Amino acid sequence: MRRIGRLLRVAAALLPVAAVAVVGGTTPASAAAAPGIVVADGVTQPVFGYADAIRERLFIDSTFDSDQDGLRDIIAFDVMRPKATLDGLKVPVVMDASPYYSTLCRGNDSECKADLDGDGLLDKWPLFYDNYFVPRGYAMILLDMVGTNNSTGCPTTNANEDNLSAKQAINWLGGRATARNAAGQVVKADWYNGKSAMIGKSYDGSLAMATAVTGVKGLTTVVPISGPTEYYDYVRSNGVITRGNSYVASLANTVTNPERREYCKPTRDRIAAADGDEHGDYTAFWNERSYVKKVPNMTASVLLYHGLNDDNVRPDHFSKFWYALAENDVPRKLWLSQEGHVDPFDSRRAVWVSTLHRWFDFWLHGVQNGIMDEPRVDIERSADVWETYADWPVPGKADTEVFLQPGAGGAGGLKLVPAASPATQSFVDSPTQSQNTMILNPDVVQPNRLAYLSAPLTAPLHISGTPVVQLRVTADQTDTNLGAILVDYGAAERVNHRASGEGIITLDTQDCWGETSPTDDPCYRQTEKRVATSDVELVTKGIQDAQNRQSIRTAVPLVPGQAYNYSFPLLPEDYVFQPGHRIGVIVVGSYPQYSSQADQTRANLSVALKTSNIVLPVVGGTAAAHAAGL
Repeated sequence: MRRIGRLLRVAAALLPVAAVAVVGGTTPASAAAAPGIVVADGVTQPVFGYADAIRERLFIDSTFDSDQDGLRDIIAFDVMRPKATLDGLKVPVVMDASPYYSTLCRGNDSECKADLDGDGLLDKWPLFYDNYFVPRGYAMILLDMVGTNNSTGCPTTNANEDNLSAKQAINWLGGRATARNAAGQVVKADWYNGKSAMIGKSYDGSLAMATAVTGVKGLTTVVPISGPTEYYDYVRSNGVITRGNSYVASLANTVTNPERREYCKPTRDRIAAADGDEHGDYTAFWNERSYVKKVPNMTASVLLYHGLNDDNVRPDHFSKFWYALAENDVPRKLWLSQEGHVDPFDSRRAVWVSTLHRWFDFWLHGVQNGIMDEPRVDIERSADVWETYADWPVPGKADTEVFLQPGAGGAGGLKLVPAASPATQSFVDSPTQSQNTMILNPDVVQPNRLAYLSAPLTAPLHISGTPVVQLRVTADQTDTNLGAILVDYGAAERVNHRASGEGIITLDTQDCWGETSPTDDPCYRQTEKRVATSDVELVTKGIQDAQNRQSIRTAVPLVPGQAYNYSFPLLPEDYVFQPGHRIGVIVVGSYPQYSSQADQTRANLSVALKTSNIVLPVVGGTAAAHAAGL
């Protein structure tokens, strides 16, 4: 039986143990006195206190020893739950596991955990989740990843110790682990209804996915926001090092409490020695930091969010995970925005809070609100203009080959058929060429790139999915890099995701989402979209180390003068080229502003055009491409 059907039936059938009061209905007298959630207008209502909610800090002995001191690491986490749980209310848990609570902090307002009176309990809780969901019958857990804040050990940057940190708390919720308070007393989660969620942005999002792919019992749904899913892809791309200088160890240092950084240096040294910065190939080091291949273990549903123009955690992280979710029939929903590394709370706030509320109500409280009957995918097409689709890639997408054509003194062409006769074009790799130089003035011949332009489009052309570049190239060196860029040449107002704020402007005004205590309010600065009119838009891009043409695991030197076939993906996209615009394909060697380490061989590269193309995931396929004038 398909997993999606099984999980949806379970969610529909299971209701929390506590009574559920539905406004407008009748409630048996025996249940009226029992504490329970209140559902009105299809959502849970804020009927429980926030200021009087129970706050705890608990500690669990983990199953690992990240600092290799001979002692198991202790994972610390803070719990907030409605006071009514003392009277029998059973509630689910929303957890944000993070390494950042005492260093970089969380959200656009950079909130840290804070114990203001020194009693060992949190007075200020980052983000709005506690203020909003605790009064609606949820418990909130903020967990300190191993080696951070109040947890012991040392961070390992998405290795097993990081990845298993949150699982300890979920095992405790389910009675499979022991937690103690600061006095050493054993504390049980006798108020837990058996369902939990994890949510978080960036590193926090990766921890949510890392926990979900363990298949841990009780984790019912996860909401990863712009989180890495394959750490190799975060610091490498098809054999090219995109973040070097022992970046993995460097990030471990960043999230470690300052007073423990020297203590954790041996752990970081072990990480740096194993990261393979000297070659960039895929090794067991990265296999440990991979979540995509473990998706078959999942039993949790997924609400996934990513910025299509995120140049920090690039969109291939969401796409590879999404493709695996689809292959394994995992219940799922997806939002794709036009911003960069921006939280949906700061991009589409009111709709996001409403969607998250209904998502948690359905999966954790069993409220039948129809959210799984709605379109699966929301995509921001332009600033604050969203469209919905049945799935992603958009149904009707078909991979369509668009061939590079020789040009006469300027840019070459793009057509749906190969060049009429064999032809080659050459350029010299430059390790210092800027991205602007690559993509601007496509009609001007430049020595360090090749440019190909379509005729002006006669109809919209919608791509949805992962483009792939296929090139046949000869180099005069044993090593080089290859890069390709898909560009939209045409004036339009667009989200300015490359400016400060990555597509948003943070305002001085605030709005509030939830309840307040004397030390914690739910008010956050509002935002608006940053837009600009431009003539050129970099749609997507990709790179490859030519020595990794056969495998990212093994580098094979080139034979100078011999032609090889290269095939590598660009970052996934969902984009509509408008009528009158021209599609551009730029071919380069090194691409330093991809955040990559440029190859220094300065190879002479020749591209055989007749067999070189870009495969575009066109909605409507070849017929739509013909209709658009390709």
